[in-house]
This record gives sequence, C-alpha cells and structure tokens, in this order.
Amino acid sequence: MRLRVLLALWFILCLSLILAQEQQVSLARGKRRRGGHRRGKKVISSQLAHQRGVPILNGDAGTAIFLESYKSVNEQESNYNIIPGRRGQCQYMGITMFDKAVWSPKACVTCLCSEGSVVCDEVTCPTLRCQLAYTPIGECCPVCEEHVLDVPDFSGDSPVASDSSEPDLRLQRTPAEIEEILRQEEEEHREEEERLRRKDEEKKRKKKKKKDREAAERKAQDELRKAEEERWLREEAEAAEERKRRQEEQRKHEEERMRTLETEQRLMLKALEEAAERAAERASERQTDQEEEEDEEIEWLRGDVFQMPPLEPTAVGLPPLPPLSEPIEPTDEEENDDTDSEEVVIQRVTQSLPKGCTISDVTVNCDNAKLTSIPPLSIPELKILSLEGNDITAIPSGAFNGIPNLEWINFGKNKITSQNIDPRAFKGLKVLSRLYMDGNLLEKIPTALPPTLQELKINENNLGQINDNSLEELHNLITLEMEGRNYFRTIPQGLPPSLLELYLENNVIEEISEGAFNQTYNLNVVVLRHNKIDESRIAPLAWINHKTLESVDLSYNNLYLVPSFLPKSLVHLVLVGNKIERIPAYVFAHMEQGLEYLYLSYNKLDGEGIEPESFIGCLHSMTELCLDNNQISSVPVGINEMTSLHFLRLNNNQIRNIDEDSICDPINEDDSQLVALRLENNYLDLRKIPPTTFSCVRSYSSVVLKPQKIK
Repeated sequence: MRLRVLLALWFILCLSLILAQEQQVSLARGKRRRGGHRRGKKVISSQLAHQRGVPILNGDAGTAIFLESYKSVNEQESNYNIIPGRRGQCQYMGITMFDKAVWSPKACVTCLCSEGSVVCDEVTCPTLRCQLAYTPIGECCPVCEEHVLDVPDFSGDSPVASDSSEPDLRLQRTPAEIEEILRQEEEEHREEEERLRRKDEEKKRKKKKKKDREAAERKAQDELRKAEEERWLREEAEAAEERKRRQEEQRKHEEERMRTLETEQRLMLKALEEAAERAAERASERQTDQEEEEDEEIEWLRGDVFQMPPLEPTAVGLPPLPPLSEPIEPTDEEENDDTDSEEVVIQRVTQSLPKGCTISDVTVNCDNAKLTSIPPLSIPELKILSLEGNDITAIPSGAFNGIPNLEWINFGKNKITSQNIDPRAFKGLKVLSRLYMDGNLLEKIPTALPPTLQELKINENNLGQINDNSLEELHNLITLEMEGRNYFRTIPQGLPPSLLELYLENNVIEEISEGAFNQTYNLNVVVLRHNKIDESRIAPLAWINHKTLESVDLSYNNLYLVPSFLPKSLVHLVLVGNKIERIPAYVFAHMEQGLEYLYLSYNKLDGEGIEPESFIGCLHSMTELCLDNNQISSVPVGINEMTSLHFLRLNNNQIRNIDEDSICDPINEDDSQLVALRLENNYLDLRKIPPTTFSCVRSYSSVVLKPQKIK
C-alpha cells in the first residue's frame, strides 16, 4: 500500500513537470511564428491562460477567446484586483493603458485593461516536495528537476505513448537555446522596427521632395506669369507711346497742312482783291454807264469767285500766285477776314460735291449715291475716293485730272466693263497704291495701270485669263486678289515678281503646274480655297523649292490625302473641308522651319488615317493643331511629343478612351505650352479619365470636356 501511494505521488509530480515544459516550448514556437513585435504580448497572454475563464486577446483578429484549465492538474489560486478607469482607458501607477491592454507589473502578476477597469491576476505557486527545483524562463513558479516519464497526453485527444525512436522536440530545448531563440527574435523585432522607421523616413523625404518640387513649379509659374504681365504692360506702354507719337506726328502734319491751306487761301483772296481793283479801274476808264458797270462787276464776281475751283492755287484769268516759300503775313485787321473766308471756301467745296457724297479730311465718300459716272472733282489734296455701290459703267480719260494725288480708289460693285476703260484713264495718277474693282463686269485686267500700284483687287468679275502685258509694269504690286465668279482653270501666268500675296478663291482651278510660281519668287501667301484641286494634280516641283512661301490655303478642294511636295518654307497650312482620309508618314519631314499651324477640320480622318510617323518634322514646331469634326477614335500618336503645342482641337470625333500619357508626356519635365484643349462631343466617360491625363495643361479651366455624345 505504501509503495502504491509513493508511485501515485511520483506520477502526479512528473505530470506537472511535463505540462510546464510543454507550455514553455509552445510559448517559444508561438513567438517564432508571430514575429518579434508580438512576443511580449503573447508571453503575457500564455501566462494568463493558466487561469480558468480569463480572456486572452487575439492580436490579429481583435476578438477575445477563453481557455479552459487542465482538469487533471491542481489549479493555482488567483487574486483579482479591480482598478476603475474612464472612457475605456485605465490608469495604473500614473500610466494610461488603452482598452484590452495586457501587462505584467511584476513576476507572477498579469493585468488586463477591460472597459476602463484593471483586472490583475496574481499566481500562487504550489509547494514543491523535491530536492532540486528551478524556475523556467518565462515562468514565475519553480518546478522540480527530475527525470520525466512518458505520460499520456491529457489535452483531450487520444492518448499517445512517447516513442524513443521519435523523440519529442518540445523536450529537447534547453534554457540556453530558448534564451538564444528569444534573443534572435528580439533582434529581428529591432530590425523590423528599424526597417519601418527607414521606410517612414523615406516616405517623408519623398513627400517633402514632392512638396518642394510643387512649390518650385508654382514659383516658376508665378514668375513666368509675372514676367508675361510685365512684358504685356511694357508692350502696352510702348504701343501707347507709339500711338501717342503717331498722333503727335499726325497732328503736326495736319497743322502744317492747315497752315498751307490758310496761306493759299489768303493768297487767293488777295489775288481776287487785286483783280477786282484792276477791273474797277478798267471800268471807270471806259466811261460806261454806272448801271452797266455794276452789272458787269456783279457778273464777274459771281463767275470767277463762286464758280472757280475752290482749292486751285491758280485760277483761269488771274495772275499767277507768289510762291509758297514767301507767305504774306496777315495784319490784325485781316485775321477776322481770313476766318470768314475759310468758312466760305469749305462751304463752296461742300456745295460742289454731288448729292449723296461727303467729304472728311482727305477722303470723299460717294458710296451708294446712285451715280452713273465719275463725278468731276477738283480737290488736289484728295487722297481717297470711294465710289462703291453705284451704277458707273465707264472710266473715261481725264476722269482724275482734278484729283491727281489719289492713293486709293474703290470702284467696287459697279457696272464697269473692260471695253469702257480708257487706256489713258489712270495716266495722271502718280501715287496710286490701292485699286479695288470687285464686283464689276471686267473680262480682263485694265491696261496702263500706274506702276506705283501695290494692291489690286478684281474679285467677282468675269476674268478668264491674264494677258502677257497686263501686269508687266506693276513692279511694286504686293497683293493680287482675283477671287469669286472668275473662271481661272490654272494659276495665271505673267504675275509680277514683286507679288507677295495671291488670292484665287472661288475659281475652277484644277491643277498647279510645275512652272506656276517660277516668276513669283517673293510670294509669301497663296489662297486657293473653293477650287477643284486634288493631290494628283499638284506637280512635284510646283513649289517645293520655294524659299519664301509660308502660308498655303487649300480648303474646300478635292483632296483625299495631305499633299506631298509642299513648300519647304511652309509654316501655315489650311486644309479644312476636304475629303482627307490619311496623313502620310513623313509628309512634313522636309520642311526647313517646321510646320507651326495645321488645320484639318471637317475631313474624314479615322483611327487608321494617322500613322506614328505622320507628324515627323513638326513635333517641336507645331503650335496649333485642329483635328476636329473628323472620325478619329483615339488621340493620335505623337501629340504628347509636341513640345511647342499651344492649341489642340479634337472635338466632334469618336474618341472613347484617353490614355494617361496620350496628351501629356510623363517623361518630359519641361514646362508645357498647352493652354487650350477641346474634347467635347466625343464618346468619353469622364469618370474613367485618369487624373493625370491633363497634367501638362496650364489651366484645367481651359480643358473643354462637356457635352459628350450618348453612347
């Protein structure tokens, strides 16, 4: 009996030792699995698991679980102390603990903050009946150091006997090994904290760098805007100063002209007075009747004074006037007479104009005055004569004898024919620079035009060709317009070399021959809108080597492709309203300066009509690009590489998606020049547009996205 009691006691002690060591090994393994940053919390939780019904927090899920005590082991007694707290937090020894926090203020004591209350569990160690005892690492109670027997597992599973061939690894860890494992885990924990700290510092550094870059960009934009404003103010001030200077020059010129007129008028009045005195002397010498003498004097005065050309320096029948370099200074008594005489002269000039005509400074306007012929005028100072909208049919010889200083004549919208223009009609005009004859019935260009002519407009007539000698004397001609209602089928030959601008809109031109512009080597602008030109009828050498031709307008023709062999000097190209389906690759690559303005609105471009190499040659020069009102399904390739682009129109197409880098190049760090972007009337879902798609546009308010079409 005594032996049985001793064996039972020995079995209970061995079982207690096995359970303590299993708890220690499980604690070490749990630390390795969950990482160093949770080690302290799990150790405390495992200590707390010895007690029945005490909650252990699951740090991963944030929920509470409850562990049952071992039924076959003597329970350790616990003392619970409650310390009240507020608002879910706990105060313990002057330290604020958050809700669900677990800590061990001293050995064998574990505390838990639960909804403002501190629950502490104090473990009471059992009395040992052994000679050798030690306290395992992480435990607060000592255990006996004796041989451990193989015992069944009482954890609730089926009992399993220990096998010497498969030793239990949980019992092979020495205290030194466990300490080393804990030290390694602590080191890993510190390394993890250091890595997280460096990561946070890197994030802060990148955030600060981004803020500094944004601040620098804002500063640069502010400086650029300030510089633009200063430049604008400076240019405005210079323009105002220039206007002021011109106004001052004009005022001085007007004062000089008025002084000259006054001098001429005084000389004219003086000559009239002298003539009147001589007439009176001759009348008295003839000893005629007093009544006949008075009638003759009145008749002479009315005929030679009131009907005399008002501003002619020398009247018929009067002695020549003294030169202007020797003006006669008026006396005080003559000043009042001069004022009255000036009013009389102005009144006489006004009365001499036809009905419906007005005079202002150096301009006579007879527009829509129902005139059938050129009115006889005798105003040498006249510079501008407008006769638009009348029924004039002819320009006779000597029509401008009284107005030889004309610089601008407007014969627009009359009924003048080529047969009714006298070859000597413009012979006396030595300074004529502008002649408008739009809307008449001309079949050919008038001959013997003044060589001083710089601008000639013969739009909306019946011109079909140009004679070889029609324009040969016009060495100063700059602008020639022969648009509308004319019948040119090719570019007219015989154009003067001085020509800078050629307008041939609304004709029936079908081709541009190889020698069309051989003589006009100074040409700068060619407008061929509303003709019948297609790309196959443009000769390869027609204008490709032209050195000054910068602007070409081929709108509303029969083009299916952007023409090849365009001028090397081209800067401005207008192709609106054609049937263009494709922009060939490298079509702009040969241009020396690079194309700056390209207008392709209202054509038939689709997703396959623009190739990746279509814009090669103008990626760094393009300023305005209009591709609106086509059938484009995506943003064309190459637009994000146009570093000088200011205005882009893609509205009224079939675009459904916009890639993040299709308009703004994320690699390009230079300041963008894009100030206006239009994308309305496509099929875009505005919610799916990436937020950085328009990051290179200077102002988001200049991006037009609404309305969009219904899908």
